[in-house]
Amino acid sequence: MLIDRTMPLGTALTVTYASERGPRTHNADAYATNGRRTFVVADGVGDSAAATEAAWAAARAAALLTDPVAAILAAHDALQVHSGDAVIVVATARPDGGFDVAWAGDARAYASDGSDLVQLTTDHTVAEYFRSRGVVPEPRLDHVVTNTVRHATRENIGRAATRATRLVLASDGVYGPLGHDGIEAILAGQGSAERLVRAALYAGGTDNATALVVS
Repeated sequence: MLIDRTMPLGTALTVTYASERGPRTHNADAYATNGRRTFVVADGVGDSAAATEAAWAAARAAALLTDPVAAILAAHDALQVHSGDAVIVVATARPDGGFDVAWAGDARAYASDGSDLVQLTTDHTVAEYFRSRGVVPEPRLDHVVTNTVRHATRENIGRAATRATRLVLASDGVYGPLGHDGIEAILAGQGSAERLVRAALYAGGTDNATALVVS
């Protein structure tokens, strides 16, 4: 079942978020926000109840903090009482505008100015490891992650920042089917999280699909 919500965040920011199980048995994606400054998407590793519980535990723990790296470390600590694991991306709004972003795994963040789209995160996957060294990887290696919440440390957490006015956090169930151009086209209009999720499933997505859009 599609879950979609729109939340005004004072006079400056509005967030929309949506999630759909798709053809999987479980929806192991999760999202969270502290209502104003911190935004999280987590994707449980696997299609199981344990993956679902891990994603929600990680997302909720991360949403309590306003520093994205500290948020992921808090998510790491939260998973010590769970058997599952997850990947995660966290963004925090800066008081002076823009966002700070941190991630572990292949959940992504994109920045948009209403026309151009920029991917802020670099996937922690075996495929990306080979690409960074000039080797063309097998497609299946895009789905083999090299970092997760459970294995996150202060040193291996990815970091980025943007001054853009719109931010998108997405699980691979969204960006996989849509690709960069698909996300960019939807955001060029009045692109909401619900439109991204519905479009990903319509495009043949076979995974959970979750998006969060802050603007």
